Amino acid sequence: MKRRDFIKNTAASTSLLGLGALSLSSFQLATNTTKKLTILHTNDTHSQIEPFPLNHPKTPNMGGVARRAAIVEQIRKVEDNVLLLDAGDIFQGTPYFNYYGGELEFKLMSMMKYDLATIGNHDFDNGITGLYGQLPNASFEFVSANYDFKNTVLDTLVKPYKIFNKKGIKVGIFGIGVELYGLVDPRYYKETKYLDPVEIATDITTKLKDVEKCDLVICLSHLGFEYKNEPGKISDINLARKTKNIDLIIGGHTHTFLDKPVIEKNLDGQEVIINQVGAFGVNLGRIDFFFDSKEKVTATGKKISI
Repeated sequence: MKRRDFIKNTAASTSLLGLGALSLSSFQLATNTTKKLTILHTNDTHSQIEPFPLNHPKTPNMGGVARRAAIVEQIRKVEDNVLLLDAGDIFQGTPYFNYYGGELEFKLMSMMKYDLATIGNHDFDNGITGLYGQLPNASFEFVSANYDFKNTVLDTLVKPYKIFNKKGIKVGIFGIGVELYGLVDPRYYKETKYLDPVEIATDITTKLKDVEKCDLVICLSHLGFEYKNEPGKISDINLARKTKNIDLIIGGHTHTFLDKPVIEKNLDGQEVIINQVGAFGVNLGRIDFFFDSKEKVTATGKKISI
C-alpha cells in the first residue's frame, strides 16, 4: 500500500505519553539531537493465520498474518529503528496448530522478522517437548525470567532477558509468565518451576538498569492486564506498582483490548506504560519513544486495527 492509503485505512487510537519522569541517566546524546525507537507488538495471536470471516460476530474480516506483515513492512519503510515483539500464546486456536503443531506460526513470524517473544501458557499445549521441537522454525529468540527450565529440554535455550542496541539506544527486554499450575497439565510443562514475578522482575530490572546501563527496560508479560475480582493477583498493573525500573510492559493472557496504552506509577512514583492489544492478531500495538539531548523521554501510543 502507498503510505497515504496505509494511514487512511489503518484505524488507530493514539495518545501522547509524557515520560519525563523516566530515569534514563545513562543515555548520552549530542546537543539538539533526538533519537526515535518504534516498538511494534502483538499478543495472544492463537494460531489465527487467516482473517476472520465476514460474518464473524465480533471481528468480521479483521486480522490475518498477511495483512499484519504488510503493515509491519510499511512501517519499517518509514521508520528505520524498529523492534517487533510478542507477549505469548502464539499457539492454539485454529486447525493450523492442530495440524502443524506451531511450525507455521513460527515460520511466518520469522518471515515478518520478529525480534523477540515470551512464552504463554498455551505455548505448552503440545507439551514442552512440542515447543522445543518447533524452536528451529523460529529465527527469533524467546525470553522468560520466571520460568526455571533448568531440568527441562528448554534449559539454556530460553534466556531471562535480551539486550538490543538500536542506533545508540540500549534496550533490555525480559519475559514474565503466568503461573502454569491450574492452567496447564503438569505433564505438559514437566519440571518447569514457576518463580515469583515481582521478585524476579525486581532483580532483572536492577541488573538491566544499574549494571547493563540500559536506556529502556521492557517487560514482555503474559500475566494478564488486571484482575478486578482478585485485586491481589499479580497482573501487569500490580507488577508496575510493585517494581522499579520498568519503562514499558507489553501484556498478554487476558485478551484485553486497550484503545490506547495506560500509565501506572511504580514504587518510585515514576511512570510505567502498559499496553495490550486484545487477541487473535486483529490489532498491532505501536509505541514510539523519543529521546532528546536533555535525557527527557516522551512516547506516543497507538492501536492499529488490522
